[in-house]
Amino acid sequence: MQRKLLYVALSVVLLSVGWLGAGGFTLLAALVPLLLISQSYTDSKRDWWRMAGWASLTFALWNVATVWWVWIATPIGPIAATIISTFWNMVAFMLYHYVSKRAPKSVAYTLLVAAWIATEFLYIRTEVLSFPWLVLGNGFSGSTWAVQWYEYTGVLGGSLWVLLANIAIFEALQHRTKLSAVRAGVVALLPVVVSLAIFWSYKPEGERVKISVVQPNVDCYAEKFNNTANKQLNNIVDLIEQTPADTKIIVLPETSLPELVDDDEPQDAASVNTLWQLLAAKRPETMIAAGASTIKYYDLGEKPSDTARQSMGSFYDIYNSAVAIGSDGEDIHHKMRLVIGVEAMPWWFQSLSELIDLGGVSGQLGRSDKATVFEKGGIKAGPAICYEGLYGDWFARFVREGADVMLVMSNDGWWGNTPGHKRLFDFCRLRAIETRRAVARSANTGVSGFINSRGDVEQRLDWDERGVLSADVELSQRTTAYVTYGDWLGRMGLLLTFLGVMYFTAYRIRRKNHLV
Repeated sequence: MQRKLLYVALSVVLLSVGWLGAGGFTLLAALVPLLLISQSYTDSKRDWWRMAGWASLTFALWNVATVWWVWIATPIGPIAATIISTFWNMVAFMLYHYVSKRAPKSVAYTLLVAAWIATEFLYIRTEVLSFPWLVLGNGFSGSTWAVQWYEYTGVLGGSLWVLLANIAIFEALQHRTKLSAVRAGVVALLPVVVSLAIFWSYKPEGERVKISVVQPNVDCYAEKFNNTANKQLNNIVDLIEQTPADTKIIVLPETSLPELVDDDEPQDAASVNTLWQLLAAKRPETMIAAGASTIKYYDLGEKPSDTARQSMGSFYDIYNSAVAIGSDGEDIHHKMRLVIGVEAMPWWFQSLSELIDLGGVSGQLGRSDKATVFEKGGIKAGPAICYEGLYGDWFARFVREGADVMLVMSNDGWWGNTPGHKRLFDFCRLRAIETRRAVARSANTGVSGFINSRGDVEQRLDWDERGVLSADVELSQRTTAYVTYGDWLGRMGLLLTFLGVMYFTAYRIRRKNHLV
């Protein structure tokens, strides 16, 4: 019992390090203690439940150690995230445990790897109950030099590396031979060697454009949504006037415009009109990309969306949006991935909504399936909004639509000075590698800054700092394998899981008939 508790504690620590500000390399051995516990049990039903208890304890504590900060904004958040994330981890690991007692190790290992990646893929793709913070590949967000090959695989490639390394190290501990040790070393180190080769040989494209990011540093709880519109607008105007004269794009944070903006006539909003006049008078060659809450009214007889609200016989949708002021083309992007429990409210979740209060417009928001790209003077920019930076395939949609550079607008002040806003910024480093697009990130407060297409942080404004950053940012037209194929490893994982289960079933039937 004490040894198993020690194994659980060790596994939790090794799993958590990558989300607490250190490198994620401990992940390469983080599942080994659980594999040792699994090995110690038999194939009995009682032992299956015992293993399930240790595994669920490990995965639940991993969640608690890494997403506790969500509690500051919504107490139900980390509870729901822990339950759902632990469930998906248990599906893969307990499938491995069951098969490992009844079939060759090769089958069990194949199912562990395939099912884990498949469940991560399903968790990412799910429209509701999706919070893929603890996808194993995300653990290397602070060590981007080691995962440059994400441009081919995305973060699921990191998960594959972690799983294979754990299996190789576990086998080396079991056999204690020179060959098994060498094999484990190769599996753990070869991806780093490949990444370093890409890292040092990588050349950014030559064309650059001046971009400025603004961090207003408005208190989310005391000011942001409490009748301080004029003060907030003056704050933004003051910061915009500090940007260099040759700036082509100015990026403002998520929901930075302090009023509800009409989706069809955004220029009618006082804040939009003020900023448009500012550009017309002083910066005709500049575009402002700003976060806003927008409202779309449906005409009489027009079919409303599934998310539409009703008031006095008319229908309307409210969106978390990005608004382009002074652009040459489309000027509204609606957020594609919504935060469960705040922006997306399944019917069964609505009774819990009173436990969640993030200010502003909450409840069921409208959503879009389209990544809208803003354009100014031939420069195409993808305006991702906060949570969209957590989803690689959705982030890549902007690049598929022609984005040369990525803008990220966020409002990270809900969680205080905790690991939450730091990892959100770091995850953008992974998105930069996957798409090979430079990222200009503007947060209300949190981390604003610039990330180049190699994932390096070039400038940053940290927590509780007000100010402006400006940089000459790379424009790129490269198309990576990940942009082209998306989460192809996830689809392969689903297929291999299905084939693995079918093979295991056939093996058991054949084995039973042979024994008879």
